[in-house]
Amino acid sequence: MSMYGRDPWGGPLEISHADSATDDDRSRNLDLDRGALSRTLDETQQSWLLAGPGDQGKKKKKYVDLGCLIISRKLFLWIVGGLLGAAAFAGFVTLIVKAVPRHHKPPLPPDNYTLALHKALMFFNAQRSGPLPRHNNVTWRGNSGMKDGLSDAAFRRSLVGGFYDAGDAIKFNFPSSFAMTMLSWSVIEYSAKYQAAGELGHVREIIKWGCDYLLKTFNSSADTIDRIAAQVGTGSTTGGSSPNDHYCWMRPEDIDYPRPVTECHACSDLAAEMAAALAAASIVFKDNKKYSQKLVHGATTLFKFSRDQRGRYSAGGSDASFFYNSTSYWDEFVWGGSWMYLATGNSSYLQLATNPTMAKHAGAFWGGPDYGVFSWDNKLTGAQVLLSRLRLFLSPGYPYEEILRTFHNQTSIIMCSYLPIFTSFNRTKGGLIQLNHGRPQPLQYVVNAAFLAAVYSDYLEAADTPGWYCGPNFYPTGVLRDFAKTQINYILGKNPRKMSYVVGFGNKYPKHVHHRGASIPKNGVHYNCKGGWKWRDSKKPNPNTVVGAMVAGPDRHDGFKDVRSNYNYTEPTLAGNAGLVAALVALSGHENTGVDKNTIFSAVPPMFPTPPPPPAPWKP
Repeated sequence: MSMYGRDPWGGPLEISHADSATDDDRSRNLDLDRGALSRTLDETQQSWLLAGPGDQGKKKKKYVDLGCLIISRKLFLWIVGGLLGAAAFAGFVTLIVKAVPRHHKPPLPPDNYTLALHKALMFFNAQRSGPLPRHNNVTWRGNSGMKDGLSDAAFRRSLVGGFYDAGDAIKFNFPSSFAMTMLSWSVIEYSAKYQAAGELGHVREIIKWGCDYLLKTFNSSADTIDRIAAQVGTGSTTGGSSPNDHYCWMRPEDIDYPRPVTECHACSDLAAEMAAALAAASIVFKDNKKYSQKLVHGATTLFKFSRDQRGRYSAGGSDASFFYNSTSYWDEFVWGGSWMYLATGNSSYLQLATNPTMAKHAGAFWGGPDYGVFSWDNKLTGAQVLLSRLRLFLSPGYPYEEILRTFHNQTSIIMCSYLPIFTSFNRTKGGLIQLNHGRPQPLQYVVNAAFLAAVYSDYLEAADTPGWYCGPNFYPTGVLRDFAKTQINYILGKNPRKMSYVVGFGNKYPKHVHHRGASIPKNGVHYNCKGGWKWRDSKKPNPNTVVGAMVAGPDRHDGFKDVRSNYNYTEPTLAGNAGLVAALVALSGHENTGVDKNTIFSAVPPMFPTPPPPPAPWKP
């Protein structure tokens, strides 16, 4: 038997070399494209086949293989050269365009609200107490009150700094705290507008100056306190001819009479308002973590004190009761609790601010002639607007929803009351709303209402809400801005007297402002307590212009007496100017620049509303 075995098809399994060679030839033959051999070759292909190795090298140099494309070398060089030339030409044109001086469109001139804003902020520079910064820019002012607190034998701690309240040299914590809260609120909402106006740094500096002083008036490093320095200086003239800040008419820099410190041990309204001021400022300064935390700690201590030691700071016929008498502390609890929640995110503050009993005591459900009037005394309306903002943007839900919805509805009603079609408040023939029902010094209330109307309209816009209902009638948000504009325009000069009630704005404004520093010349002469009376009683215009001061305002008949001795017409105040600044910045710039929706909630944790409890079991 053969060692190779057999092929089952009848042949041996040995390998034949002849067959192998035949197979190689066969495979080569199979590799040929029979169809290609039968095609007529074009001229170029024939030249490739006929040319020798040397000729092929020469021909290849005339072509460039780009992978997916073979093109003539000459054409390739033309294309590359053209691209380089085009690039060089474009670069040359660019150089020429950059070298030619550009004629930019001049920016639009600032609107009246922005111009007035610059001036209104300057009033705070004129009211500074203590060592003035070099850039204070009020040439007729100097260092003053350098012994405040230290000169009081019973107090013996420094209360240098802060702001004088009005045309005198008293430092009242209650209205000045409200002024700082208002300024901080306006910065939180409209920091972009302040930035555009070039005033963001200035207003932050003003707020810090005020808050630094407030931190001095109590033990801000402690967790628990039992007293607050409520006031420096006295103003009551019931004691006869004793020298004080109202009996005397002196430049603050020349004061040599005693300036006692008034402390309070049960002053819920003052402490809660101070807490609101520090809490709001902590949001303004959230970019300065250390200072912001210091403000929050101080606010927490103050609010705890306000809750533990109940009482009105102006009770018992105190000196403050003649000038800034507080009617209640419940509204400060709602207002202060709202700001404490926004500054800390601690829900216990929100629970307090939305407690129905608290709202009832604050007057949320009984109305009255002053319902809807926001001022240094009554903060309820401001708190309602602030908490409506919370509902519009965060909607905390249960258990806060019921009272938040109530506050939101009440805010809508208050906004309706500002409109001319409703008769909640009278108006002068010139169009000024009489929020204080014809009583003197109306403008401080008007500017606060203008701010609330403008900011609430911006809230609605930011929440994609086109308007709100007053009864069955729907009003667009623009109506609120129109109200705010008409009121501020009146103050800036669009009134029957064609007079601006902001000093230094426009061509006609009060020249006999009730202001000691502005009315006495800085001439190197020291005028004593009574020596300054001649300047108080002078018929001549003030030698110094207290730029940006909003005076008390006209009477209910649009009348105004530019008389220095009549403070009901011509005296400016910190609280009044703070409301003016807030209203001006809200109306300034482009209307499409609305509120900052998120900064105010920077400390608030994410909301996960607790579901309401299940209903009671059904009983047949």
